[in-house]
Amino acid sequence: DSARSGFSFKGIKDYLECYRSGKLTPSQVAKNIIAVLEDCDKSTPPLRAIVQWDQEQIMLMAEASTTRYRNKCTLSCLDGIPVCLKEEFKVVPYHHRVGTVYLGTQPETEDATVAKKLREAGAIIIGVSNMHELGTGTTGCNPNRYHKIPRNPYNPNHFTGGSSSGSAAAVAAGLCPVAIGTDGGGSVRIPASFCGVVGLKGTFGRISCYGSLPLSYSTVSVGPICTSVADAAVVYSILAEPDLLYPYGLKQPKATLPDVCAPDLKGFKLGVDWTVFKACDAEVLSLCEKAVKHLQSLGASVVEVSLPEMEEARVAHVICILSEMRDFLQPDFNKHFHEMNLETRASLALASQFTALDYIKANRQRTRSMRFLQEIFSTVNCILTPAVPCTAPRIYESDLLTGSSDMSFTVRSMRFMQLGNFTGIPGLVVPIGYSTAGFPISLQVMAKWWDEAVLLRIGLKLEQFRDQTKKPSIYYDTLA
Repeated sequence: DSARSGFSFKGIKDYLECYRSGKLTPSQVAKNIIAVLEDCDKSTPPLRAIVQWDQEQIMLMAEASTTRYRNKCTLSCLDGIPVCLKEEFKVVPYHHRVGTVYLGTQPETEDATVAKKLREAGAIIIGVSNMHELGTGTTGCNPNRYHKIPRNPYNPNHFTGGSSSGSAAAVAAGLCPVAIGTDGGGSVRIPASFCGVVGLKGTFGRISCYGSLPLSYSTVSVGPICTSVADAAVVYSILAEPDLLYPYGLKQPKATLPDVCAPDLKGFKLGVDWTVFKACDAEVLSLCEKAVKHLQSLGASVVEVSLPEMEEARVAHVICILSEMRDFLQPDFNKHFHEMNLETRASLALASQFTALDYIKANRQRTRSMRFLQEIFSTVNCILTPAVPCTAPRIYESDLLTGSSDMSFTVRSMRFMQLGNFTGIPGLVVPIGYSTAGFPISLQVMAKWWDEAVLLRIGLKLEQFRDQTKKPSIYYDTLA
């Protein structure tokens, strides 16, 4: 815990202190959240972070938690903590729309594994969060009637990033300290970076994807978006374990967090490929370089590494994710083409141009890229890159009506993200400061498979680099 003056986001610890001291009950907090959810739907422009919520459901979970606190028999350190889940997950009793107008016509009767685990931990699920339609983009722009465009709490005229757009906006705006997203091409890490919060993409298979729409089975990981690295560690340790319903993660080693709170980084080797690292805006680069120096001041050494065939890996990742989505969405593309956003149609049409040969070659590239990483991780503990090469892009009037399709932005925003999705290694983004215009900038740490503990340890030290946290222009304090 770092004592800082000025604004700081409310995290799990703040909620627990209120509950344990009796200052507030989960029921009182839930009432505050319901008032906030009503308010942010009426604001101009509406925040559109949470797209489905139910007052009765929220109060039921909160009252059960209040009783547990009264009887001193809480279920976990997430008991009474407000959380939301991306609409890609099945959450009873909400509609599993996945950002579309045509899916999820009936309310869900079965929870996704992560929703079930959060309930078992006593968390209060405040609703499901907005997302880019079918996860096909990185802006979060979704003009359809159920979703509308979520706004970046730091500047409502700018995008949140996607595709876990509402999850990042909800955390940054103070609606809940924890949100769950999915990440197939940066979909947790991009919005977390643009909204100035922490985003963790677990190792492929580490957290169960069961009960989420299987859009791309070989690139997608699940992870939390939180106000701090410590909170991400808490949520990770509760969600990360094998699930019999999700075969990809069955053989994983136990998720432990040894030495996460160690006082320094002595003996740590930080891998940096400076050619890759520097492919970003000047403001982003300058801040990220200073953050690396900060880690060095704590005893870590920087080792220059070469990330080979990055361009090939990026192209191969696009071929894999789009081919798998196109395959899974083939019936939807044929039957619901005219109900899809224009950008989704364009992405799926592009995907239909890939051949079986392309897909096979892309997977050969995956094997090569994983081999390269195995070698690199035998010499360093992690790889550092900027999170996103730029800050959150502007929303234009036309985006509200027809959506936005900017392939060059999509490709650019995923630049530092794709390696993690393509090879399955975990990645963590931590806000390290702001641009002169006041937009958040983040650094990314990637580690070898199943080594999330290294990310969290370095992440905790990175948080100390940021000398202040700027208050978002849209922020609700549900503990006030």
